Amino acid sequence: MGELLGDAGQGAVTRVGTVLRAPKTAELIATHLRRQIVRGELKPGETLPSEVHLMEQFGVSRPTLREAFRILEAESLIGVRRGARGGAQVLEPDPMVAARHVGLLLQLQGTTIRDVYEARMVTEPVCARMLSARRTEQDIADLRAVLDHLREIVDAGFEAVPDMATWANASYRFHELIMQRCGNKTLAVQGAVLADIVDAHVRQSLERELEKNEDLRPRFRKTLRSFSRAITLIEAGDGDAVEKHWRKHMEGAATYLFPKGTVNTSVVDLFG
Repeated sequence: MGELLGDAGQGAVTRVGTVLRAPKTAELIATHLRRQIVRGELKPGETLPSEVHLMEQFGVSRPTLREAFRILEAESLIGVRRGARGGAQVLEPDPMVAARHVGLLLQLQGTTIRDVYEARMVTEPVCARMLSARRTEQDIADLRAVLDHLREIVDAGFEAVPDMATWANASYRFHELIMQRCGNKTLAVQGAVLADIVDAHVRQSLERELEKNEDLRPRFRKTLRSFSRAITLIEAGDGDAVEKHWRKHMEGAATYLFPKGTVNTSVVDLFG
């Protein structure tokens, strides 16, 4: 356990007189294994050594080791299968884990949907510029595939669409690709984290307008033209033009998502 204690104490700075809680042994084991996973020493799909082996390695009891496993399971870093052929296996990173935590934090802080959208308006146009400088044939193909899927939805007529989530999910996928492929991993994760919030708000906005018997097809076709223009500019490597275009696109979308006179919905109300 000396190695674990050494890991846990690195970089700790406390004030004199501060009451400290000594970390539990299970927390120290979880920290040690988490660090190995993050560093790539334990890779997705790899099975951890047996419980007996780990108990001997860390000098702990089975309940303590299983408590450490529960911590890592809650973080979706490992999956534990019980039984004779069971064991703990390292999982692929799941952006939804971060999304749930960030979503909860935004709700606790009373964050509004407009606040979330403003953050996207700052980052996405810049991501579009970055993508235009780094784009690959696969990036362009994937963007075109999303556009083709959206065209199919519009051409089929919305009586053939089961719910507005179909359009919301597909259209946000275009935004998500711009952030994922821009070359900046931090922005890519941000896009994935905000996806649920954006999808939910777009879906609710569209459903409200459908209740008014509004024909949304002209607006959706306008969106398709805008997406097509963005692809053309990205493929041409015109960073200035695509950044300007994407900012204008998002400003235009905001007039529909946040019409005058509507309440600035909080994130917690959105999922209430």
